[in-house]
Amino acid sequence: MAFAKSAGGDEPSASRGSLVPLLAVCAGYFMVILDVTVINVAVPVIGRELSASLTGIQWITDAYTLVFAGFLLTGGALGDRLGNRRIFCAGVAVFTAASAACAFAPSAPFLIAARVVEGLGAALIVPGSLALLQQAYPDPRARSRAFGLWGSVAGIAASAGPLLGGLLVSTVGWRWVFLINLPVGIACLALTLRHVAPSPRLTTRALDWPAQCAVVAAVALLTAALNEAGRRGWSDPAVLAGVGLSVLAAVAFVVRERLARAPALPPSLLRSRALGGGAVIGLLFNFGFYGMVFTASLDFQHQRGLSALATGLALFPAVAMTMFASVLSGRLTRRTGDRPLVISGMLLAALGLGGWVAAGDDPAYPLLVAPMMAAGFGTSFALTGSTSTVMGAAPPAYAGTASALFNTTRQLGSATGVALGGTLLATATDYGAGLRVSMAVGALAYLIAAGLAGWCVPSRSGSGARAGH
Repeated sequence: MAFAKSAGGDEPSASRGSLVPLLAVCAGYFMVILDVTVINVAVPVIGRELSASLTGIQWITDAYTLVFAGFLLTGGALGDRLGNRRIFCAGVAVFTAASAACAFAPSAPFLIAARVVEGLGAALIVPGSLALLQQAYPDPRARSRAFGLWGSVAGIAASAGPLLGGLLVSTVGWRWVFLINLPVGIACLALTLRHVAPSPRLTTRALDWPAQCAVVAAVALLTAALNEAGRRGWSDPAVLAGVGLSVLAAVAFVVRERLARAPALPPSLLRSRALGGGAVIGLLFNFGFYGMVFTASLDFQHQRGLSALATGLALFPAVAMTMFASVLSGRLTRRTGDRPLVISGMLLAALGLGGWVAAGDDPAYPLLVAPMMAAGFGTSFALTGSTSTVMGAAPPAYAGTASALFNTTRQLGSATGVALGGTLLATATDYGAGLRVSMAVGALAYLIAAGLAGWCVPSRSGSGARAGH
């Protein structure tokens, strides 16, 4: 297949020995993940000021996550075809402009529409972020460190969202939840254009729009059903209908892929043990980690009476470990390979959630610090290796698609963990028992991920065969 470089001899070259490409990419990724959780503590205030209904308040949150999760694979396919840097920068521009629209929204319907556009920008940013890091850091050791820091950004942004949101809402107002994206987005765009090299384009690949529409429908419907399951319960007709329609859309996608001359996800990618297994591992550890963060947030606020700001501080032990773990795993992977790190990280995270279960129905907060630290450390420790596994299994021409698949499964894992945690807490006759069951299910997901890692993660970074080879 022929590749075409972005035209123009005056294009900036990559700063391959520099941390600036990493800073640029991670700034964009940080905005995307932060906007998933920072809004949670702001929506009650937004609802009052904009006179939004309960349904409107829910859609202020869900409109972003549905579009974000649904269009990730489309964003990856566009990046591979048109150039990952070009699509990443377009996503940053769209996201930043939509954030400004959110900040100055005069009504709830306007805000919801702006959140839809913001989610579309996010779906263009995330697949290209990993592909650009792979391009900017060709040395496996530098790439592992970059992937580790990229992964830690997600945990920090997601966990710090309630803390930052509570701080902004209580001081300068809810509109600053969106306004903070403007300087970050502008800086991200400037750094990317200046310090990240143009990406190759696969000009001969046609976009399979029927397949893209099918996967958007499947992922968006499933995400919507999972969101509603946490509120309505799993037996609600709307939830069952959403799951059923999602399955039908997934079947339509598979049928289309078998017939398409240029499939969105080539069979060689789907048959890859490393890529498929790594994607499932991503689903499982996001299920465990974000399920823990969500249920812990509910426990701290509803049962222990903490404010949103205090809840963010209470969750800080889990956040603090993610950066340390990612740096450590990026350094160790060149000595040990990816497999031991992923397995040990998943086992440590499982031990952490198991410790929460063993602490009893109403444990004192100090007893929960070590379990949260273990879950945060273990998840981030394993993320570097699983990311390297997925990206290393895909040919360079499909880097954006592989990144999109990995991040789609992770988003579905997060949505499932939150939905199941919410359901268990809502339906349990004893709140403490429901919380412990939720943590036990998360620990089981980590254990399954550890077993799967022994089967699909190569022992050495980059040693796994690429898909299709």
